[in-house]
Amino acid sequence: MPVTIKTPEEIEKMRIAGRLAADVLDMIRPYVKPGVTTEELNTLCHDYITNVQKAIPAPLNYRGFPKSICTSVNHVVCHGIPSNKQLKKGDIINIDITVIKDGYHGDTSKMFFVGEPSIIAKRVSQISYECMCIGIKMVKPGVHLGDIGYAIQTHAEANHFSIVREFCGHGIGRVFHEDPQILHYGTPNTGLRLETGMIFTIEPMVNVGKRHIKILPDQWTAVTKDHSLSAQWEHTVLVTENSFEVLTIRPGDNL
Repeated sequence: MPVTIKTPEEIEKMRIAGRLAADVLDMIRPYVKPGVTTEELNTLCHDYITNVQKAIPAPLNYRGFPKSICTSVNHVVCHGIPSNKQLKKGDIINIDITVIKDGYHGDTSKMFFVGEPSIIAKRVSQISYECMCIGIKMVKPGVHLGDIGYAIQTHAEANHFSIVREFCGHGIGRVFHEDPQILHYGTPNTGLRLETGMIFTIEPMVNVGKRHIKILPDQWTAVTKDHSLSAQWEHTVLVTENSFEVLTIRPGDNL
């Protein structure tokens, strides 16, 4: 699939979709607490997206995915399926939201703490966030994707964490996942050069232990092989004429 350069009209629609996705994460924040189930969080997000935003939850029935959001708890790396399992004090959870509005996708995720997390849980969440920010701040026309991946990988490994390699960021627009692939590891001066009008996600998955993962029998849930904690943050980013614009920014975000 060729990399698409978005028109000004498409970019404006992507801004709207991105803002809606960010709003869902703000809406759900007060509900992430001990005793809630991830299925309840899914229902709240689904109802908000469909009834309030008049939008579509992109994950629902996407390639067979059964729910409207992804909820990845503790050692779940990504694509956790909401269920009747209750969250408990000390859990960490990534909630991944993608909405479709007027045919265009907005995609973002963030980490939430359930009660007081452990020191290592806070640390891996912070480093994952820093990795995402490092990648975003490098975005501008002419930059190689390999430089972005290398910078993200270097920061994670310098802090004694590891980067998951089986999943990556992706181009996004009318299509949920399109080219280019945005690897979170890489070699400097390699890979595609960024161009004004590209839109893609940066979403590093950072593990406390080794980088290796496995997929559970549900064919979706990815977990760390060594059961170590994993954290992820995600934003949708536009390449502007001289820099970048984060389309899924939330109030109070500090990049």
